Amino acid sequence: MPLINTTKHTPIKLRLARDLVRTIKRGHPWVFADALRQTPAAPPGSPAILFDNKKDRAIARGFYDARSPLAFRVCTTDPAEPLDDAWANRQFVRAAALRRIWFDGQTTAYRLFNGEGDGLPGLICDIYADTAVLQLDGDGPAAFWNVPGIAEWIAGTLELKAVCLKPQSRRGEAGQALIGPLPIRPVTFLENGVRFQANLLEGQKTGFFLDQRDNRRLIGQVAAGRRVLNVFGYTGGFSVYAGLGGASHVTTVDLAAPALQMAAQNWQINGLPPDNHLTVAADAFEFLTRAAHKKNAWELVIVDPPSFAPTKESVKKAIAAYQTLIASAAAITAPDGLLAVASCSSHIDLPTFLTICEEGISQARRRATLLTMGGQPADHPSPLPFSEFRYLKFVLMRVE
Repeated sequence: MPLINTTKHTPIKLRLARDLVRTIKRGHPWVFADALRQTPAAPPGSPAILFDNKKDRAIARGFYDARSPLAFRVCTTDPAEPLDDAWANRQFVRAAALRRIWFDGQTTAYRLFNGEGDGLPGLICDIYADTAVLQLDGDGPAAFWNVPGIAEWIAGTLELKAVCLKPQSRRGEAGQALIGPLPIRPVTFLENGVRFQANLLEGQKTGFFLDQRDNRRLIGQVAAGRRVLNVFGYTGGFSVYAGLGGASHVTTVDLAAPALQMAAQNWQINGLPPDNHLTVAADAFEFLTRAAHKKNAWELVIVDPPSFAPTKESVKKAIAAYQTLIASAAAITAPDGLLAVASCSSHIDLPTFLTICEEGISQARRRATLLTMGGQPADHPSPLPFSEFRYLKFVLMRVE
């Protein structure tokens, strides 16, 4: 079964409006519509050849979406390389080989394909034990990639029981079984030997925040003997690691009751004492405000909110929200306690986020020492010139 849909189509010729050749040749995989001389009408996902802005020289092959601001996605910077199933298979094999370096039987949930980070524009695949979840980032990738063929490749290569397609959440579409049954029940998997369950169809992203794996392990290393507060706790990933790391008590706060039910189950299946874990269904900002009024304090506070800046236009409001959140979290962190804060907003880079942390700590009239910083794990690679793909920031501080 084919892996891509467009092998028989004549490639569209696109020309740059300005000199981006060096950037593209170095590995940046995106060309926006305003960087092209023309945006000819064509179906989403149409194969295309990109030419430079001066010498009429072909510099890349990829696919095109005339309806999207992100008009061209680079698949290869070798214009002579055909985009066919042989090319796709080479990319898949290369991505799978990279994962074999990092994971063994102690971790059975990981990202197999990370889109542009694996040279597979717009294609995401996450593995949860014997089940794979595919996602496509937009109409262009959805038309370019042949999902049934990809599902067959993944299931055969990894010997999986099920592969499903999970549409982007904003579309409101239902999941689709590609191989085997739909995972309508929670799937159990291992992460660094820790047991978790995730609802792959109803949960956020593909069911679990796999990108926080390394940061969760860090929390487990510093939690011993501490009272821990996990805000925006979702299904309790950080909470379980803290419990296994020897925390004296863990409180998990999230607005979604179903997520908290899963957090309690994840705590339970790891054999942790039920009395050492409290779940609270509440708005994070309101919870932190009430806790400050009550003069409550925790020795380790973890704050991992959803993206506050989904677009460039929302960055200003997002910065203010992050500062308020960090100030509120710092206010209920015990003296010499630890505060871990994360941002998954790609439009806020690391220097900006560190400045936000500084302002938030100052707003709380506290001082802090930066202990370490983290980001995405090795199964979420990104091209070196493609900073937009390195969205996750994780900062651990000691608060005086």
